[in-house]
Amino acid sequence: MSLRNFFSLFSNDLAIDLGTANTVVFARGRGIVVNEPSIVAINKVSNKLEAVGHEAKEMLGRTPGNIVAIRPMKDGVIADFDVTEEMLKYFIRKSHNRRRWLSPRIVISIPSEITQVEKRAVRESALRANASEVYLVEQAMAAAIGAGLPITEPSGSMVIDIGGGTTDIAVISLSGIVYSRSVRVAGNEMDEAIIQYVKRKHNLLIGERTAEKIKMEIGSAAALDEPKSIEVKGRNLIEGVPKTVTITDAEVREALSDSITTIISATRVALERTPPELSADIVDKGIVLTGGGALLQKLDQRISEETGLPVFLAEDPLFSVVLGVGRMLDDVPLLRRVSLQ
Repeated sequence: MSLRNFFSLFSNDLAIDLGTANTVVFARGRGIVVNEPSIVAINKVSNKLEAVGHEAKEMLGRTPGNIVAIRPMKDGVIADFDVTEEMLKYFIRKSHNRRRWLSPRIVISIPSEITQVEKRAVRESALRANASEVYLVEQAMAAAIGAGLPITEPSGSMVIDIGGGTTDIAVISLSGIVYSRSVRVAGNEMDEAIIQYVKRKHNLLIGERTAEKIKMEIGSAAALDEPKSIEVKGRNLIEGVPKTVTITDAEVREALSDSITTIISATRVALERTPPELSADIVDKGIVLTGGGALLQKLDQRISEETGLPVFLAEDPLFSVVLGVGRMLDDVPLLRRVSLQ
């Protein structure tokens, strides 16, 4: 065993992608150790935590009156400070196999247009969850590093990270963000659009888990090669009884069109605001898509058609952000250069 591996056994540094939909934790020397939904179930009577992550997600929409399932992150920012802190504590302990005496160095990714108050809230939540030092890094920067873009070179790289709560768009050069924009339209907004569409068109009430399933199975940004459909169960709003309807990919595309248009418009604005020298680099290298939302069928093709630029999907879009943050644990000079104060 090399000396470096020996030390990595004792290294307890963590990189966290604190997402609206999922929280992913990367432990130095061990890789991804936690990947769970950012959901907490709380007992309203005793104010106690009932479940976190997967267990809490199973309870969404199915809880008795005294238990409520909460998403403490909304649109990429903390909506409920106390619950986020408890969730962070739980995931940090889980990453360290419940050993409480460790106080790790923690790097957390955050959306680019987060306010000073929100930054402070994330930092304080992590410190109270027993971190020794906390670094904050913009999601788009982390995604670019995780996707393997040459961010330290004097050439422009463009990344679009479509998460659960926000879509972060950035142009990066020389380890710095030249332009960044965060729009609060991403995976969750798409799920909500599907819920509203099914309600309006079919008088059927469906839950967010069902909406997410529809999006993942037949959702697309451009016409599919072969039409697809899915059977959806929900509650009929007129008769109040459970009912099954069939929904087609064209309907889902119609439901998602506003969300996709918003993301494409924000991308266009980013391209317009990019200095000409860097624009030339982006024409050569194209745009890289990361995040769970990037997995929407034909999205890369649609953005390419609308911008006239090559668009590529990152190798591991779901984990680009956390892998990027994880890489910084081994490269402290880079971490110091890109972290936010």
